[in-house]
Amino acid sequence: MKRIEVKLSLAVVAPLLDVIKSAADTLDDELAAPLPLEQVAEELRDDWRTELVADQNGDVSALLALFDSDFFASGVVNFDEDNADAILRACAAVRLRLRDRFLDEVSDDILESGDVDLDDLEEVDRRAFMCYLFLATVQELVIEHLEPSEAD
Repeated sequence: MKRIEVKLSLAVVAPLLDVIKSAADTLDDELAAPLPLEQVAEELRDDWRTELVADQNGDVSALLALFDSDFFASGVVNFDEDNADAILRACAAVRLRLRDRFLDEVSDDILESGDVDLDDLEEVDRRAFMCYLFLATVQELVIEHLEPSEAD
């Protein structure tokens, strides 16, 4: 099984974990990317939505679990083929939430390029942006080194 270990700076990542956790808490009962449910039979909508939210929350829990006591002791997180898809989905969900809640005035092109003047952002938005970039980097690492769902 492919596995990558990434050594991270605790001083940089620890404050970002607070941002991730805060964003994750807002996802407890709603999807990061709301879906139009009109095409789903009315009697199935609630069950389908509940299942999607539960799956999303499981993915976010998997992401947060990477940053456990071992991480705080070593600064190392491990990604492998077993958690790759969940980590990608969780990063996407949290990034969508950060964009919607804090970075909605920044264009998608600028967000994706990372070409943001940090001095133009309020402190809370600056932290959200740094977290957005961190999660994008995590996604890039997983995609580059683990090629999730390749067999699917």
